[in-house]
Amino acid sequence: MKQDMIVILDLGSTQNTVVARQIRDLGVYSEIHPHDITAKELTELDNVKGVILNGGENRVVDGSAVVVLDELYSLDLPIISIDYPESKCEVKYDTLPSDEVMKEFLFTTCKAQANWNMKNFVEDQIELVRKQVGDKKVLLALSGGVDSSVVAALLIKAIGKQLTCVHVNHGLMRKNESENVVEVFGKQLDANLVYVDATDRFLDKLAGVADPEEKRKIIGSEFIRVFEEEARKLEGIEFLGQGTIYPDIIESGTKTAKCVKSHHNVGGLPEDLQFALVEPLAQLFKDEVRACGVELGLPAEMVYRQPFPGPGLGVRCLGAITRERLEALRESDAILRDEFAKCGLDKKVWQYFTVVPDFKAVGVRDHERSMGYMCVIRAVNTIDAMTASIERIDYDILEKIADRITEEVPSINRVVYEITKKPVATIEFE
Repeated sequence: MKQDMIVILDLGSTQNTVVARQIRDLGVYSEIHPHDITAKELTELDNVKGVILNGGENRVVDGSAVVVLDELYSLDLPIISIDYPESKCEVKYDTLPSDEVMKEFLFTTCKAQANWNMKNFVEDQIELVRKQVGDKKVLLALSGGVDSSVVAALLIKAIGKQLTCVHVNHGLMRKNESENVVEVFGKQLDANLVYVDATDRFLDKLAGVADPEEKRKIIGSEFIRVFEEEARKLEGIEFLGQGTIYPDIIESGTKTAKCVKSHHNVGGLPEDLQFALVEPLAQLFKDEVRACGVELGLPAEMVYRQPFPGPGLGVRCLGAITRERLEALRESDAILRDEFAKCGLDKKVWQYFTVVPDFKAVGVRDHERSMGYMCVIRAVNTIDAMTASIERIDYDILEKIADRITEEVPSINRVVYEITKKPVATIEFE
């Protein structure tokens, strides 16, 4: 069943995602589009039932206020505005409407049906993927994380053996991560899986690079180069599948919002990309991606797996990456995950990890003065990755984790717990 849709036009609001989620929670699909969408582009979208002009504090860009095209007002679509005083709409709101007011707009004014659910979403995306891909082949980066796993499952359902999954071990994976990916996808799920060990290649490219944005773009570009090399070994590859989700796009910057951080699958793609992109999850929030995975029948341990950034440990080994610090980071992360699993925090905390900054502090080891790295622990909870709160961990648990890390990882002599929410912090450090 084709899902009815409400289009939200971004006119500088910081609450675009709040509006989008409010509408979806009421059972109607919503998408966020740029303020300068044309009438033709809008009418070409499927099943649009209404439009919301969503203004806000970022409406002035480079000294000028962004506005929608006048031609939109002539469309036979209900249009309301939120915090957008230049609007020609008859119905205007200064702040986000309540659920009751929004229901009136959705179901009475727009006559939309409450048919937004994962079953319909999956069916729609399968149809769209088949239409886009045809009889061609798709290459997918399969990290084993939630996003790439759900994309893989959806693409397998849509195009079967036309999909080839490539797992690149860039040397920035968590402990035993690559081995687990090969076991689950290559053996248990019988996917077309190509395993590439590119550890030295990535670490050589990253040597001496301290800027986090440059690291992300190097990792993203190198990923694409590896895929291009693998694609040349195959026939008929014309598409690149990606697990891009909506928070990735938002944080990589929009026409009215500055970049928070570029994501390897958004800001890090090279201009001479040889593939067309297939991104069926690009309009989903993280919790919706998990719900999609459940609908597709993926095992719970895979669907609710802890999120892991595309650049991997590269954005947790702060500053210029060295093999010594990278190994210390990998081991401390494994200890943290082991201890969280023992006390049940792995099922309670949305994301938890360690970070090792690029500096040393004085300590005492074997009754002698020694210099060692600091290990930072971060544990946060969130619904959609747009905001996050910290987990209040018992001090006895933290002390046990600190003791294990300093005992089992000789290059680390201090362990601290980081307690800043998002915002003002982001979930990751880089």
